[in-house]
Amino acid sequence: MEQREIVLRAIGVLTETQEMVRRLNDGDQLDTDLTQLGRLVSEVFPTIEIPAGSDPEEAAELTIAALMPASVSLVEAFAFLFTQLAKVHDEGRADVNSTELLQEIALRMSDPGDEGEEEAAED
Repeated sequence: MEQREIVLRAIGVLTETQEMVRRLNDGDQLDTDLTQLGRLVSEVFPTIEIPAGSDPEEAAELTIAALMPASVSLVEAFAFLFTQLAKVHDEGRADVNSTELLQEIALRMSDPGDEGEEEAAED
């Protein structure tokens, strides 16, 4: 999964979380079995096969090697979005709320001709 897609999916997770919090505050019951976060994690993290006869150290090394790239990609995506949200907050902007900002970022990142946001997400 490309980093751009992970960022877009992370936006979905944050947006879904905002809606879940709103619904909980309204007293609603939620079914959290199939959240976007769960789907994202299951799609980003690979299946790991440990060869028979591997000792615990080898198994741990194989697991870390398999999971590290996905972990870094997820952290990068959420860190990028956090910095975008924090920047707007720190600037004291009242013309845009967090949902609108996430939608704006999603639109920019969905444009295949816009490489600037993808590069920023990769930094």
